Amino acid sequence: FALGTPEIERFPFDVWTRLLARAWRRPSVDLWRSDGPAGHRPLRVAIADYLRAARAVDCTSDQIIVTSGAQQSISLAVNALLDPAEKVWIENPGYTGLQGPLIAAGQVPVPVPVDDQGLSLNEGLRRAPDARMAIVTPSHHYPLGTVMSLSRRLALLDWAKDSKAWLLEDDYDSEYRYSGRPLSAMQGLDRSARVIYIGSFSKVLFPALRMGYLVAPADLAEKMIRIRATMDEHPSTTAQPALAAFFAEGHFAAHIRRMRRLYAARQACLLAAAREHLNGLCQVAPDEAGLHLVAWLTDSCLARMDDQAAARRAAGAGIVAPALSRFYLEPPVKQALLLGYAGVPEEIIPSAVRRLAQCLTA
Repeated sequence: FALGTPEIERFPFDVWTRLLARAWRRPSVDLWRSDGPAGHRPLRVAIADYLRAARAVDCTSDQIIVTSGAQQSISLAVNALLDPAEKVWIENPGYTGLQGPLIAAGQVPVPVPVDDQGLSLNEGLRRAPDARMAIVTPSHHYPLGTVMSLSRRLALLDWAKDSKAWLLEDDYDSEYRYSGRPLSAMQGLDRSARVIYIGSFSKVLFPALRMGYLVAPADLAEKMIRIRATMDEHPSTTAQPALAAFFAEGHFAAHIRRMRRLYAARQACLLAAAREHLNGLCQVAPDEAGLHLVAWLTDSCLARMDDQAAARRAAGAGIVAPALSRFYLEPPVKQALLLGYAGVPEEIIPSAVRRLAQCLTA
């Protein structure tokens, strides 16, 4: 049940191979010279069109900067917008890959608790009232799955405007929402140009692609592109024209629709197996979005082991089930196992859950 692992075997590699071959059979001079540090122009246009239609992001292609993924996008944002030693609110629990880019840029990460509405603004103001940035996952908190309320989003936007601070919105798996339309991005609510929006194709397509993007505020795009050039001159051009065509010819949208149906079925299978085998050990509730579920350890289970001990027992039986406490920067408030289901075939899920239950019962 490893996290962030998509179903690779269902990716249309035959289509992908054809698009790659078409782009590079007789590449134009502009292609093999690259389009510059911001990325391949047709891909930037395709990403902007997609974000406007699917995520209500207010942007043009000139604001899109292609990166090697979320961590490079974060590094780019903090290097462009912050001075050394400034404080940054980060969600607690949250994405563990945040600390490296922040510390490397000389910033001070400040963990801020997440409540049932998202990152706690009041607690952030109490811990670091002079913070210059907050990094949030409002559409689907990682790893708890909380959706940030509209009132909290508006309050954070007001804070950023009044404090002249920045909001970095990580929209890491917004494509996979199984009930209703995907939620609009917080960036679309921003009227003060204080939100930097980032996304990645690692979970949507395949991890080895190593490609993401950043949406810069319009008046900062040129500055951020120049800083992007100092990181590695320009992103690899090899896959960019193929991905642009993957968007333009409708393959991206079709792939998302197929995967959404597949992942919804796998989540339902995991829930059924949890009801059958984990009763009394874990409480597992459905999630309207994402690629994993949270299995909260019951009091009777916690009386015998914490979540890290549970994860070690599972690992000993060949089951990957990360402990929630690993995602806290402070003593954990809650104890759970995280069960990624996207890359697990349905026929394997019941037996894997049964083995997990045996580990927690022993």
